[in-house]
Amino acid sequence: MKDAIPGLDPATYRSHALHDPERRWPQTNCYVDLLIEVLHATGHDPVAALGFTVAQDFEGDQFTFFKFPTADLQQLAGLDVQELAIFDRLVSHVSTQVELGRLPMVEVDAFYLPDTKGISYRTTHSKTTIGINGIDTRSRRIVYFHNDGLFALEGQDYDGIFGPADRLPGDGLPLFPYAEFVKFEARSAALDIPALAASLLSHHLSRRPKLNPIRAYSAAFGRHVEALSQRPPEYFHTYAFNTLRQVGANFELLSSHLEWLDKHGREGLRDAVQAAGAIAEGAKVMQFKLARAMARQRFTGLETTLEPMAEAYDVVMSVLDTRITTSAKAA
Repeated sequence: MKDAIPGLDPATYRSHALHDPERRWPQTNCYVDLLIEVLHATGHDPVAALGFTVAQDFEGDQFTFFKFPTADLQQLAGLDVQELAIFDRLVSHVSTQVELGRLPMVEVDAFYLPDTKGISYRTTHSKTTIGINGIDTRSRRIVYFHNDGLFALEGQDYDGIFGPADRLPGDGLPLFPYAEFVKFEARSAALDIPALAASLLSHHLSRRPKLNPIRAYSAAFGRHVEALSQRPPEYFHTYAFNTLRQVGANFELLSSHLEWLDKHGREGLRDAVQAAGAIAEGAKVMQFKLARAMARQRFTGLETTLEPMAEAYDVVMSVLDTRITTSAKAA
């Protein structure tokens, strides 16, 4: 089996500390989780690349589905992410890219992913993204990054991921998946990663939302609750993933990034570290409360949990304006 990143084995692979089960949000979203592990597997610290999380917004119906900006990945780690056009058999494109030492990232149906056993494997159809590190077309087996680890699948699951062997684009529905691939470029060993990370954080800080996104969510929450009250209890998981999990996971990652910067020469960020952590914790508490409210169909008073999170957001931005924006202007 040819591997894009050599020497990785699902049986011995150890995930990055950002995916420690003891964290408040050990999983964030499939795209960020995948690239955390790709950075980790290629010898780069993903914590250094998390400055973009400072720009998350509330988008009216959901919090930003946050992703690593491709420009940040290229500057910090030499990861060049490009779209993979699918005009032939999907398995052919994947094989070609892996042979060239590149990592294809493909949207697939979690129904066929064994690592989701107990969640969606062979029970529920849902879209997710995997990074295919190795492929053996003869044995019908792949090794892939997904969520917080490295896994393998074969046989019928392989067929489910790639579809019939004779299927080509244009044959009709369903549509072929969106796919990208990662090219790995060498980075200079002399690159000052902390300085570059601080510069990128300053850039993302300059494009942060004009209004406090948690207060914007709080203002819309009444409408959300009204809609939730008309939904079955199981809808809670879909709603929470796109709102509370995204904001909670985002700010836990920001907290980790700021703590890393504080330890690498950007002192004075401890209050922001703690405040970002408070947002992550508040989102987790809110998720538990909302789950109970959905079960009981009683939603009164929930919005009070959001105000401390909104206040913590103001603290984060105030500290960063003082310690990061001001420093960048002085430089």
